[in-house]
Amino acid sequence: MDTFKGFGLDEDKCLTTLRCQELQPGQDEPRLLALIERSGRFILGVLANPDDLATRPVPQLSIPINTHFHMVREAEEALLIDFSINSHIRLRVQGELSPELLLELPDDEKSQAFLAQVDKCRQQALSKARPPISTQAVPPKAMVHAAPNSTPRAPPPTSVTLKHINRTEPLDGAISLVTDFGFEEHFGHSLKVDEKKNQPVRPVRPPPPPPTKTPEVQGKQGFLHTPGNRDARPPPNAPPEWQPTSSIPKQTTLVQHHLNKREKEYVDIHNFRVFVGTWNVNGQCPDSTLDPWLKCDEEPPDIYAMGFQELDLSAEAFFYLDSSREQQWVAAVKSSLHPKAKYIQIRTVRLVGMMLVMFIKAKHGRLIREVAAESVGTGIIGKMGNKGGVAIRFVFHNTSFCFVNSHLAAHAEDCERRNQDYKDICARMSFHLPGRPALSIVKHDVVIWLGDLNYRLFLYDVYEVKRLISKKELKKLLDRDQLNVQRDTRNAFSDFTEGEINFIPTYKFDPKTDRWDSSGKCRVPAWCDRILWRGSSVKQLEYRSHMQLQTSDHKPVSSLFQIGVKVVNEKRQKLVLEEVMREIDRMENEFLPSLSLTQSEFTFEGVKFWQQQCRYLLIKNDGQVPCHFSFIPKLRASQFCKPWLKVDPSDGFLEPNEMLEISLEVHVTKDSVAQLNSGEDTLDDILVLHLDRGKDYFISLSGTYLPSCFGMSLEALCHTKKPIREIPVTKLIDVEEESSVRQSFLSFLEVENAGSGDRPLRIPKEVWLLVNHLSTKCSHQEDLFNIAGLPDELQAIIDCLETSIPSTIPGSSHSVAQALVIFLEALPEPVVCYRFYRQCLDCSHDSRLCRQLVAQLPPSHENVFHYLVAFLKGLLKHSQSNHLKVTFLATLFSSLLIRPPPKLAGKQTPSDRQKANNFILGFLVGGDEE
Repeated sequence: MDTFKGFGLDEDKCLTTLRCQELQPGQDEPRLLALIERSGRFILGVLANPDDLATRPVPQLSIPINTHFHMVREAEEALLIDFSINSHIRLRVQGELSPELLLELPDDEKSQAFLAQVDKCRQQALSKARPPISTQAVPPKAMVHAAPNSTPRAPPPTSVTLKHINRTEPLDGAISLVTDFGFEEHFGHSLKVDEKKNQPVRPVRPPPPPPTKTPEVQGKQGFLHTPGNRDARPPPNAPPEWQPTSSIPKQTTLVQHHLNKREKEYVDIHNFRVFVGTWNVNGQCPDSTLDPWLKCDEEPPDIYAMGFQELDLSAEAFFYLDSSREQQWVAAVKSSLHPKAKYIQIRTVRLVGMMLVMFIKAKHGRLIREVAAESVGTGIIGKMGNKGGVAIRFVFHNTSFCFVNSHLAAHAEDCERRNQDYKDICARMSFHLPGRPALSIVKHDVVIWLGDLNYRLFLYDVYEVKRLISKKELKKLLDRDQLNVQRDTRNAFSDFTEGEINFIPTYKFDPKTDRWDSSGKCRVPAWCDRILWRGSSVKQLEYRSHMQLQTSDHKPVSSLFQIGVKVVNEKRQKLVLEEVMREIDRMENEFLPSLSLTQSEFTFEGVKFWQQQCRYLLIKNDGQVPCHFSFIPKLRASQFCKPWLKVDPSDGFLEPNEMLEISLEVHVTKDSVAQLNSGEDTLDDILVLHLDRGKDYFISLSGTYLPSCFGMSLEALCHTKKPIREIPVTKLIDVEEESSVRQSFLSFLEVENAGSGDRPLRIPKEVWLLVNHLSTKCSHQEDLFNIAGLPDELQAIIDCLETSIPSTIPGSSHSVAQALVIFLEALPEPVVCYRFYRQCLDCSHDSRLCRQLVAQLPPSHENVFHYLVAFLKGLLKHSQSNHLKVTFLATLFSSLLIRPPPKLAGKQTPSDRQKANNFILGFLVGGDEE
């Protein structure tokens, strides 16, 4: 029995834990179930990110195990699968005022033991809640949320009593599991699954008056009324396996929605002090106390949020491996927290050199819930974490907070890249909580964004800048500040607020001093380190730098906020809840929800690799009650849409007459391009828009896809001498004879002694074009493969390779480098073929064995491998000017050339990654291969 120490809650006892998956529309999320004992009561805690939280469990969702607690096996699934070969158990879990969860557990002894212990706790809770029951038949229960003094509703009639079932062997596991939890009536009812398949599971109520038939005609305001109940026929182009899945009404979610709408009736605003700090530590270890930074206020703050950048600049940290610097800086922070209060750690999250660590006063620990952390790398293809952001979100009392610590692109001239980094973080960062749709950064009451944002001055004369600083004419400089200009022009951070800056620039100093940069580069001073916020009831009390700390070439910055937090008055909340429950009960009996859609068919023409296309679906609640909608998977599908499609939002509420715009974005990436190129997948899909207690609406998507050289195999590309767009889809492998001009242009790439009929290329022309450009024009470029390219330039490069054989590649060197990386990542079979992956790791210690393995690769793979190694060795000859390190290149290209087979992709260990690095490193530091 373990004690929870993540919040210092010594009275919380963790009885047992179990890893599982939560099945959500569009995704499966890892969870950790924790059975917790708290003061004689039992709680089922559901935790996100189990690997990260196992040592410091903080439940994102706490479900009391009491009379309202339900855990039911997915009985319909149980009858459709063969238990002799199935290895998972699906359960629906719901508790008092908690969302319904669909969980998938491994079907093993540990799961059975966990479920047995949960049942034991449930039995104890039931025995405390009611007197001993007699042996007479028990009348059916009323609904959990029945309104006061209302007539209980009878449950659906049960045609089979569980104890009379003639059990067959495959059902023993299912029946024993259900009887363990005492849900015989639910399971017995579900045994008629063949007759009631795909019917909505809902409480029985008096039937409503017969609805009038709605013809398929254009409705008011251009909305198309589509009939779509569960008995409706599928759309004409539905796939053979089409069947919508059943869904249990999420009444608890509806209750929470109505409570949120009436929040002002039962919350009071209380002020709390939040300290926010940011510091780029330039890869240094803490060499002095942080007291001048963290103890600069007389009164202790309620919450600390400290963000660090460039925590560790080593190659090991750069590629997601552990860093000792994390522990050193967290310890330094702990030792300098305000002495007038006791603090406990909320969470720490790190991505390479970016770290965010948060503390809260111990007395507030129980008031924090739904803690989650995420990270986004914005380096090349998001693979590199040298730039990007990390974030922590949580709910304190009844106010949701999100803190984002970011390190954006460097260099004074790269303002547009910084804007793009900001947009990428906003677009890609989302938090996945149990039973909830994904939450973006902006879907929080208070957002605080801190970090080394790297915005400089649109003033490049270092002496003029220093002169204005010495005269304290900071306003003239701030008028030329890049971040201020970008906010004013609404290019970035337009919805954020920043306090008045009254301190001198915090970058760049000679380390260990207060002198401006005296190196050969003589950087222009700038306010790189910033703190911004968005949200109501936020008042900035202090905004300052801390010149006393000299560890780094940056100075730390801090801000003290007074934030109004919504505190629940439980007595008033209970009264509102009772009113809400009565109103929901009345509406559910009298009305059914309904939607109207502007259209039900969408077409996407000329879809290209890496290029996004977006269409918009407008929906309207034309019913008389609020409705909850969600996109649900089709039968036998784990996701509600294909991987090249993104739907936002995929879940939500609409009030009567309220309209909502849903974006349907098609984006073919490296994860879907190979299947589209090969014809295994097509740009066709059908979305099922489900309305709780109502209809299903079917939305058809179709499109034309333009084949890409990205995502094709090396062998196929070596046989395609024409640009890919000039070759019919059915003849991508059997390529026609080339024209004499292109033939002579590519003749030096052709394989010798291959006959005169159809000589394949030694390496794909696309690889040669990209690498030749980089080696001849970019070998001296600083930060090559370290900075992401611009989206417009990347698309121009991709189009150029697919429509022509250019004499030069458009775009900057960074965009060309990223195009090469994307090309290698999109290969359906990596350069070192999947079948050689384990052998590659095993021989990484012996250069002779490594060369023998490369010689066994198919000719096109072997040629590309040697060509890329020669290119990288050529770059290293110019390391004094491009500052590239052999360890960096080996680590990056090992992840591109030596990828684990798909079945092992999530199981690669740090040792495996290091062996792959050593394999490439041996070729880069060794002599000539031949």
